[in-house]
Amino acid sequence: MYKKTNPEIWQGRTDHNTDSTYFRYHQIVQVATTIKQGAIGLIGFACDEGVRRNNGRVGAKDAPDTLRKQLAPLPWRNHNHENSLIDLGNIICEGHELEHAQRELGDKVSDIVTKGKAIVLGGGHETLYGQYLGVRKAVGPDASIGLLNIDAHFDMRSYDKQTSSGTMFKQILDEDPNAHYFVCGIQQYGNTTALFNTADQYNVQYFLDEQLDSAQFTTALNDFMDAHDVLLVTLCMDVLNAAEAPGVSAPSPFGLSALKVRGILRQMVSHKKTVSFSICEVNPSLDVGNRTEKLGAYFINEVIMNSFE
Repeated sequence: MYKKTNPEIWQGRTDHNTDSTYFRYHQIVQVATTIKQGAIGLIGFACDEGVRRNNGRVGAKDAPDTLRKQLAPLPWRNHNHENSLIDLGNIICEGHELEHAQRELGDKVSDIVTKGKAIVLGGGHETLYGQYLGVRKAVGPDASIGLLNIDAHFDMRSYDKQTSSGTMFKQILDEDPNAHYFVCGIQQYGNTTALFNTADQYNVQYFLDEQLDSAQFTTALNDFMDAHDVLLVTLCMDVLNAAEAPGVSAPSPFGLSALKVRGILRQMVSHKKTVSFSICEVNPSLDVGNRTEKLGAYFINEVIMNSFE
């Protein structure tokens, strides 16, 4: 189900009403139902049915509007603000209708990508499958898509019984010979040996959390990005250290620092081939002092600012 964003969500301090050098996000964003040429479109995915199916802790369905509220008061630091950021509302998963909601999200993402760039506010990481459907629809069947994931987990479980927030990348690789998967931040003890074997079987390029300072990682990431026609980026917030991001379904005590994730994100989203980004697994019901929500908003800001370069 589609629902337009309530403009009242976008509130914050106003330092000046006309001088754009004082503006904050709430003074820039436009709430609408259609995207404009060259704009960045925000679309929410209010869903955690995939997390429920994966036996995780639900609550991420409330994240899209919470992330908007945290983003609203941040300073707008880009000189371009004409038609540059448009909030296109939320796709809401009704009941257990995950697959239907993912298709709806895909249609919205496709509409955005045909004119600009799409930022998806999840939701559980099942958000990624809908994001992928939209990018594939927009770029056609023959374009090679590079799937870039910052995550502690592979999300390549079997989906013989049902899909979930832990199956999306396997679904995509099974369906699409022109899609390839690169994931960084993998926790050695956060995935079974069977999942490592599955990743190897599907020729996934992956780097453990402890390998991300290596020249090998930087070279591999750059080579992967350059090798594809289109790039899709997704961030699962459970990749972060639990002290910095406690509000996630599966917190990680040995996760990455926010600064490390910011650096990787900047590299990924500033690439000229990147057309879409999603942030997933922010769970407001589990957060402590809005810590994870605020960090998520700062990551979204990084993506937006680097996407205009």
